[in-house]
Amino acid sequence: MGEQGSEGGGEPAKPAKAAKRATVKKASEKGVAASKKTPAGTAAPGSAGKPAKPDKPAKPVKSAKPAKPAKEESRTALVRRARRINRILAETYPYAHPELDYDNPFQLLVATVLSAQTTDLRVNQTTPALFAKYPTPEDLAAANPEEVEEILRPCGFFRAKTKSVMGLSKALVEEFGGEVPGRLEDLVKLPGVGRKTAFVVLGNAFGRPGITVDTHFQRLVRRWKWTDATDPDKIEAAVGALFPKSDWTMLSHHVIWHGRRICHARKPACGACPVAPLCPAYGEGETDPEKAKKLLKYEKGGFPGQRLRPPQAYLDAGGRPAPPLGAG
Repeated sequence: MGEQGSEGGGEPAKPAKAAKRATVKKASEKGVAASKKTPAGTAAPGSAGKPAKPDKPAKPVKSAKPAKPAKEESRTALVRRARRINRILAETYPYAHPELDYDNPFQLLVATVLSAQTTDLRVNQTTPALFAKYPTPEDLAAANPEEVEEILRPCGFFRAKTKSVMGLSKALVEEFGGEVPGRLEDLVKLPGVGRKTAFVVLGNAFGRPGITVDTHFQRLVRRWKWTDATDPDKIEAAVGALFPKSDWTMLSHHVIWHGRRICHARKPACGACPVAPLCPAYGEGETDPEKAKKLLKYEKGGFPGQRLRPPQAYLDAGGRPAPPLGAG
């Protein structure tokens, strides 16, 4: 009797108990489903005694707005900024001058040719012996090449430079009566003389305006965004169009002096630069004022200049002459 009642002959299950079993079953099924959705390495839902909150859908990541391109500088604004920079440089270097020692157009021409691939200082230390022995084009044209080479050895590339200065001296004697011509088209025909050298001579020996596009000039005008040209002739034309012709020679001095003293190729002293507020390249160099002061060269840094015989205005401004060859 007892076995029969236990298998099917007993009382039917109460409704409350059946409902409770159904609820437990559903909760178990939800737990299994939730555990399958739980990412690896995270706590299972309800592990802290609280029901897990459903994950909120991730918000779409907003892409950063593209930077607005810098407003292109108008031609008028460029001219005004370029001329303002030149005015500031003129106030900074009121004593700017050619940094080659010379007494006449012939000496300036030879010294400028020798200055290629070396410093004006080294040329100034070398030319006193050269001009003492060969003071005129006639003397240098008739010189012994080996003796000239020995004098010019400190300038570097002394064989090629000997050939150039002797060749131009011979051309001056044969074609111009031993005088340096005052025209661009004549100067550039001389051996070793290009437009840069010609403009140095024309501007400083004859008072005829010209722009000297050396390595310093090229570097600075590109930093200042006066031009993006790389060819010297194109740079000359582009910069010349920004200034009156009467400014060209002194503009060249101002820019070159600034490049040698403050706006260096590798470590420009931005923190000591008088044109920093107008310079698009500000920050390429040292911006801390105290650290920048330590980068200044020549008279700006309290050191000797490049000329053994500088103009009095330079000396009055605190500049010091360069030492002769072999001194110190």
